[in-house]
Amino acid sequence: MKFQERLVNKSLQRLLLVLAAGLLSLLSACSLPQVSAQQRTFLNLSLEFLGQYQLPKQKFQGTPVGGLSALAYDRRIDRFYALSDDQSVFAPARFYTLKLSLGNTGIQNVQVEKVTFLKGQDGQPFPKYTIDPEGIALSPQRTVFISSEGVARNSVPPSVGEFDLQTGRLRQKFAIPQRYIPDANGDKQQRGVPENLGFEALTLNPTGSTPASGEPIRLFTATESALVQDRDPVQLDDRGNPKLQPIKCRLLHYLVSDRAPIPISEHLYQLSPPPPGAQFHGLVELLAIDQGGHFLSVERSFGIFGNDIRIFQIATGAATDTSRIVTLKGELRAIDPIKKKLLLDLKELGISLDNIEGITFGPRFPDGSQSLILVSDDNFNEKQVTQFLLFRLKGGR
Repeated sequence: MKFQERLVNKSLQRLLLVLAAGLLSLLSACSLPQVSAQQRTFLNLSLEFLGQYQLPKQKFQGTPVGGLSALAYDRRIDRFYALSDDQSVFAPARFYTLKLSLGNTGIQNVQVEKVTFLKGQDGQPFPKYTIDPEGIALSPQRTVFISSEGVARNSVPPSVGEFDLQTGRLRQKFAIPQRYIPDANGDKQQRGVPENLGFEALTLNPTGSTPASGEPIRLFTATESALVQDRDPVQLDDRGNPKLQPIKCRLLHYLVSDRAPIPISEHLYQLSPPPPGAQFHGLVELLAIDQGGHFLSVERSFGIFGNDIRIFQIATGAATDTSRIVTLKGELRAIDPIKKKLLLDLKELGISLDNIEGITFGPRFPDGSQSLILVSDDNFNEKQVTQFLLFRLKGGR
């Protein structure tokens, strides 16, 4: 009887194991949600377009209000800071304080309230062609960080600086790695950012509305296009036409604390292929979404068919640190680039688009959802406009 009992028990155990394995398989296949690699990498975001507003051509305190290439939002006072990319040509380099009246159906009004001139550490405005301001970000310490593409033809390197919010005076300059500094002008240049293709994008990691004084900040900037040493040589197809090759931008990550800012990593950002007929194509802006390495990026193209603007969600978490890689030419099999996912192609909006270059989060709507605002750079051209676009970010922060 004991032998028969042991035999029955073993049979029951085997039966229970088979049933358990089948149940687990059924739960895995049917009951539990299947999560793709892309779903694990990216946030579930979408954009709802609410409307546009065109700022009339105007002057404010003797300066032409134009060339708006970057935006930052000051939640404490509900104001926006708009950076002009004037190289101190039409007026000294500067940023404006704007009041935007937003609604669920769009932007009702944009009012210019103040102009702040950028000054060097000597307290004097920047002379002509010594700065090309392109990116702006507001810090918790009531300063603004500003990136400049530099002016390669005048041997002015790209830069990132911290400026006083009220006076516009430079407080400190960041150390820029040598690989970004042009080594010569024109055709002789073998290293660094090309003319007008430097630090166009700039953003800070969100740190909350009232962070502690001196809390470390993570700052990110990126080149609009490839460094000279990262450009692949032109290759021709069977018909003698140039092959389309990826453009390799570099995204630079700084740690800003009570000590001098230091670059701590760098990643490869590959531009998406330009649309047909594009003459200019580049990465013009970044916007940090969270502290987990998620951003929005704006790619802008201009050509015979006008402006083409695309917004991507990007994730840097698994990207290779490229800070010790001398050149990014050729196939990069051992390098993982920043991952990208198209969030919105603005041609789907069915509106005429100008030269969009700036992006920022704005105030929250009454229902708690997050606003997102874009702005265009009119290049101080009478035929172009300063265009504001308002969106609602869904599933976001």
